[in-house]
Amino acid sequence: MILAALPLRGVSGVDGGDLNSQIVSVFGTSSQLWITGLIFLRLASLVMLVPGLGDQAVPPRLRLGFALLLALALAPLVGNTLPPMPATLGGMTGAILHEVIIGLMLGTLMRALLFTLTTSGEIISLHSGISFAQTANPAEAQPSSSIGTFLAMLGLVLIWSTDLHHLFIRAMVDSFTVFPATRPVMYADGATLMTRTLGETFSLAMQMAAPIIVFSLIFNIATGFVARIMPNFPVFFAATPLSLIVSLALLALSLGGMGMAFLEHYQDLMAIFVRSGHG
Repeated sequence: MILAALPLRGVSGVDGGDLNSQIVSVFGTSSQLWITGLIFLRLASLVMLVPGLGDQAVPPRLRLGFALLLALALAPLVGNTLPPMPATLGGMTGAILHEVIIGLMLGTLMRALLFTLTTSGEIISLHSGISFAQTANPAEAQPSSSIGTFLAMLGLVLIWSTDLHHLFIRAMVDSFTVFPATRPVMYADGATLMTRTLGETFSLAMQMAAPIIVFSLIFNIATGFVARIMPNFPVFFAATPLSLIVSLALLALSLGGMGMAFLEHYQDLMAIFVRSGHG
């Protein structure tokens, strides 16, 4: 590698009054490497958590490779929004932590609403009597109920088949204006948004599982009356298969509405991050 100190003027992200020379290599100037590195840190932290790309089944090298390619593509577009390279190690560390925190915060928010379907599946499994059936969830590091895993995979399929994943890339680009690198991290706003998102997630999960919850309540009350009237009748052995069949039938009938409600709420969440930053 050949290095040289050359005077540069007007480089994006470089204060020409403070730095009269830049280190130039085959990979570009030190300013360009600094800008690309900051973009990569934010995108890599985000991609590690974004639905689909951030799943445990996707190798980390592929995720980091995608983040690097996207950072190289976005450097000319958002480079002017990034601060110049600090002159001290402490300043560089602070800028790096700033980008990593923002990336993790955005990725967690994008993934939080995906837990809606998993939570709904757990509730449905509990009320239908098959919560003991556990299946490895490719999107998580731990197994979940079979219905929860099915609904989680259904959510990913809906996101990618309806091109809703395009909003991920748009949100990554707009995040540099919505959450500028030159301003402090908005911890209070992030905590408020996370609290609201988790509340909406649980509320939506309960709404999706409402038909099975109502049926389970009515069915259990009815079987209780039968057991009270006919003490010798094996209510459990007769009621369990019927409860399972009807619960799965209600789930099949409500899948379309569940998918539409999930996509609508997820699109509303992504709309918070997809903006130009000028109004």
